[in-house]
Amino acid sequence: MSEYDGIRYLHFGTEWVQGAMRVAEPSELVLAYTQQMMGWLLFLEPRRKDKVAILGLGAGSLLRFVLKHTRASTQTVEWNPAVTAICRMYFRLPESSRSEIWHGDADRWAQDNENIGRYTALMVDLYDAHAQGPVCDSLAFYQGCYRALADTGIMTVNLFGSHESFAPNLDNIRQAFGGRMLELPEIDAGNRVVLAFKGPVLDVSAGRFMERAEEVESQYGLPARRWARAILSGKRRRDTLVV
Repeated sequence: MSEYDGIRYLHFGTEWVQGAMRVAEPSELVLAYTQQMMGWLLFLEPRRKDKVAILGLGAGSLLRFVLKHTRASTQTVEWNPAVTAICRMYFRLPESSRSEIWHGDADRWAQDNENIGRYTALMVDLYDAHAQGPVCDSLAFYQGCYRALADTGIMTVNLFGSHESFAPNLDNIRQAFGGRMLELPEIDAGNRVVLAFKGPVLDVSAGRFMERAEEVESQYGLPARRWARAILSGKRRRDTLVV
């Protein structure tokens, strides 16, 4: 761990930051890419009956945010029980009846038939100590993620835009999700968050999309209008969004 200016950082024995928490406000998403991982809120309003899956606990940032700001139940998949123990000791890991943590291989989780159709949102952030591309990135893995989503669901994935793993991951996500994907703008650290969609085709006017972004920004404190403008600017037709 390290701590600077009121923010506590998690490291896996290297200089790479694996998560962060503002000590005075634990549920705040400190890192820009973790904010973008919640980009599915632009398209889905979470309900009490919804289930959200998080692959990769890190410092527990996404879990804390989801439990505070939504009524959905969560399942978090984490390979290393020591990471969970550190989160409990130093990162205020929530204890909640809506939260389940499963220790095991995320690739195996994605292939488990018990997970088929269970999750409205799936957030994938799987990096080891070297942080040189996701540790699960095969076509079979992303196909398993697709199957784990409900009839209408969204996956967000944290990738490195400048790393050699970026293009193969995009190709595998594109194949697994039938080409239905969007990229959020790259942030300073080089992270690129990709959204992939399952369910009915979304066809919405740019005006309504921006209205939804304003709602997300107001309700959740996320820079959703900036995301929405970036998404629309990347489309050939900027008066509508079809995905």
